Amino acid sequence: MSADRPFEGELKERAEPPGVSIVIPAYNEESVIRQCLIAAIYQSVPAKEIIVVDNLSKDRTAKIVRRMQQEYPESPIILLKQADVQGLIPTRNYGLNSATGDIIGRIDADSVLEPDWVEQVQKAFADPTVQAATGPVVYYDMPMRRFGLKADDKMRQLMLRLAKHQYHFLFGSNMALRRSAWETIRDEACLDEKDEMHEDIDLSLHLAEHDLRIQYWPQMVSGMSARRLEDSPRDYRYYVTRFDRTYKAHNVKKMALKAPMVVFFSVYFPAKLLRAIHAANGVSGGVRRGGL
Repeated sequence: MSADRPFEGELKERAEPPGVSIVIPAYNEESVIRQCLIAAIYQSVPAKEIIVVDNLSKDRTAKIVRRMQQEYPESPIILLKQADVQGLIPTRNYGLNSATGDIIGRIDADSVLEPDWVEQVQKAFADPTVQAATGPVVYYDMPMRRFGLKADDKMRQLMLRLAKHQYHFLFGSNMALRRSAWETIRDEACLDEKDEMHEDIDLSLHLAEHDLRIQYWPQMVSGMSARRLEDSPRDYRYYVTRFDRTYKAHNVKKMALKAPMVVFFSVYFPAKLLRAIHAANGVSGGVRRGGL
């Protein structure tokens, strides 16, 4: 019997990693959905399924996805329609409920995953105590991408320290969670019918209420657009103060958690200027793989 033990251990080491589903809520995303899907397809480890949930789009979003299903028949692209109600949260929930992978990734339609994203997600969840994971982002339509990625990573690391590792916050453009963790919180997650909160922070706080561990994984990198900077100062302020409204909904009063609001407010005008100069210089808004 003792001679069999090393072989048994080797089998455990070679156990197949969990399948990863990628869920992409989409509303009028014809300008970005193709690049998002291309990045999701060309992964070092393929996703089990790539689910686009169209939420009453009035543009060519669904048509583009159907065309890509024909162009890439070997890729597991699934197009679903959530037509009951307009809104990100019900659309997100529809996609998460439909996913069949053991791990469910959730990104935005303007996200552009790094080529090893699925592989890094599997590594993040190799620890069975990890129930959800998130990573940094690189803004692909801004200058100084490498600096931006490092700055984003440092900010998220700082947030963990300020929260004394009590709260780990997911980032909706780059996150994943175990299907079992989603099933635990899905009936509790706020529907936010007034659209006042950050839905990813809400998910994080519900996970925390069940002591479900969230891991920050720096190697899990996604690109995203800085198009939020196109918002007016008033709209941008409303977006940033969603942090406060989400905390209040959960009766979270830790002052250190207001740090992201300070950071977002402070970078708005200089980042908006950088983006305008970047565009004026005729730099393409297209995506460079590797994000750097």
